[in-house]
Amino acid sequence: MTLPLFDPKAFGPETWSVSDLNRYVRQHLESDFRLQAARVRGEISGFRAYPSGHWYFSLKDSGAQINCVMWRQRAAYQRYTPRDGDAVEIEGAVTLYETRGQYQLDVARILPQGEGALYAEFARLKSQLEAEGLFAAERKRSLPLRPRRIGLVTSPAAAALRDMLNVLRRRWPLAEVLLSPTPVQGPEAPPQIVTALQALIPLQPDVIILARGGGSLEDLWAFNDERVARALAAMPMPTVSGVGHETDFTIVDFVADVRAPTPSAAAELVSSFSVQDLRAEVDAASDRLNVVLQDALATRQAALNAQQAELRRLSPVLQLTLARQHLSALTRRAASEMHHQLALARERHQRLTQALNGISPLAVLQRGYAIVRTPDGNIVRQTREAPVGGRLQVRVSDGEFGVKRET
Repeated sequence: MTLPLFDPKAFGPETWSVSDLNRYVRQHLESDFRLQAARVRGEISGFRAYPSGHWYFSLKDSGAQINCVMWRQRAAYQRYTPRDGDAVEIEGAVTLYETRGQYQLDVARILPQGEGALYAEFARLKSQLEAEGLFAAERKRSLPLRPRRIGLVTSPAAAALRDMLNVLRRRWPLAEVLLSPTPVQGPEAPPQIVTALQALIPLQPDVIILARGGGSLEDLWAFNDERVARALAAMPMPTVSGVGHETDFTIVDFVADVRAPTPSAAAELVSSFSVQDLRAEVDAASDRLNVVLQDALATRQAALNAQQAELRRLSPVLQLTLARQHLSALTRRAASEMHHQLALARERHQRLTQALNGISPLAVLQRGYAIVRTPDGNIVRQTREAPVGGRLQVRVSDGEFGVKRET
């Protein structure tokens, strides 16, 4: 056999690393929507549950096999633990383990073969009822705080009933418990559950619990029945579902006003006020009342303080004190201004006095000059004004004296 030669021109210039090639293949696998929500059936082979919590196994049929991994976070919530040889249906995503270049299934759920069809029916009915608004949050009702009557819809032979009665007797012994018995498993259970629910309506319980213990998907299937779901949604009083274990979900869980993870938890929810709880509630209410009163008192005190401050501001005593302070300030300013004006006047008087002294005859006399007057008082300014032999009066700085002109 002769193999055809590769044409070198057919290859591009780029050379890939192994890591790049595997990463490229993984990205393209994970971008395919159909491969990210795949449901695959086959037989379990080589199942290993590691201490880390991860599960590793192969899924095979007569012609091929694929490696599978279920990580710890999902395996912890898996109700069914498979064994080698089990026929199963797997839901998961196709991906590539780059390190080894092997493609594998990243497993989200493992169902025994046959449960896959039930789960598909569950998903279909859930989507239908959700679209009709049966799960809407706005139609959910609150549970009564202290129910006088509690209706139980469950099997009278079930351990779930004993568990609920024990809880109710311990936590809320004052309530009247009304049992409406019904089968909770098998094809005849759904119509009888509907009848049991409707039988409680005339008795007017304050709340109803629909409950049964755990089991497989087939065991719980009566609680995925459309008739039961619609009957529960039509109940005129609040309802609680307590079906299966914490990881089990049924249609009635979405329809009920409140979902409890177990029947016992459902009983605890409706009996949240035992005699001891009532005391605690009274204490809590007293504490809340004290807080409210303290807040109200603080608010009133703040308002009173504000009013007192306003009264003090408007008080005549305060006004008088302010007026006195203002008058005192005005007096100080007036005194200061008067002293200032007086000082200015003194300075002006001194200047005027100095100027006056500068032109005063007395000042001239102080310098040695004299004033000569005739007997009739006329000032002698020239010699011809003083007659020879006449008497003259001479004024000097410290007084006057008389003289006689000789020549």
